[in-house]
Amino acid sequence: MDKKKRYSDYNAYLRRLFGERVQKISIDAGLSCPNRDGRLSRSGCIYCNEKGSGSGLSEKGLSITKQIEAGKIGSTKKYKAKKFLAYFQSYSNTYTTVGHIKAMVDEALSCEGMVGMAIGTRPDCIDSEKLNLIETYTKNNLVWIEYGLQSVHDDTLKRINRGHTFQDFTSAVHLTLNRGIQICTHVILGLPGENKQMMLETAEILADSGINGIKIHLLYVVKGTALEKMWLQGEYAPLAQAEYVDIVCDFLELLPEHIIIQRITGDPHPDELRAPLWAAQYRETFNMIQDMLEKRDTFQGRKYKGG
Repeated sequence: MDKKKRYSDYNAYLRRLFGERVQKISIDAGLSCPNRDGRLSRSGCIYCNEKGSGSGLSEKGLSITKQIEAGKIGSTKKYKAKKFLAYFQSYSNTYTTVGHIKAMVDEALSCEGMVGMAIGTRPDCIDSEKLNLIETYTKNNLVWIEYGLQSVHDDTLKRINRGHTFQDFTSAVHLTLNRGIQICTHVILGLPGENKQMMLETAEILADSGINGIKIHLLYVVKGTALEKMWLQGEYAPLAQAEYVDIVCDFLELLPEHIIIQRITGDPHPDELRAPLWAAQYRETFNMIQDMLEKRDTFQGRKYKGG
């Protein structure tokens, strides 16, 4: 655990593994999502716009290699990084053939300075054949797979139009375990219909699920989404900043120390953000969480009851 931050920080974890700064480089591989291409629906999750958390670089014709080289320039200048992780971020990056996944990964990992990868996807877009391929890369690389879950509550998943169940997530985790693949889970705090108790139940259940890392996101409203319509009609109100900070601290207390905290709040694009406006103040929210942990004299795992 990073004692300064009172939780198991991702950058500190990478530094322990590699002895220096390692920077993620986001990649848009030009894939889609079953919740947008019509297999499940065409509207997507209520908080997701047409970009699908992506950069749109694939549509602009930038290859994976060119995206990585461009990302290296900024990472080297800002962080002095010499080692990198390829982060397949946009949409669902296992929602394609095994052969296509292999071509994507091989191109990314062939770039100079790459020491591993992270593959963002949905738990209903994975199977044993795809995991067998991904497992082959663990011998010489750090490999993470990131499953978007958002909540352990099926009523919530239905409400936000996720298109999968918590059981789908559990099945994906079980398929992934014992392969040398590190598992990160995405959760969102402030989802419609959820109170604080429900959010903390997500932490308690994930604590003993076998995952290795977690990303904690704030639900914010972006332009062009179903959530924006709900917000405009008064059907959804985002969390207040102090409320979010309080819930994050409680959430961390319930997670065992070995789970790496890869993200602790959201980081919306300012041109897309509608509400809450404080979501754009990433550094302020980050510092408030650190200060609250200090004020409480608490830390990740303090209330973890598992074994």
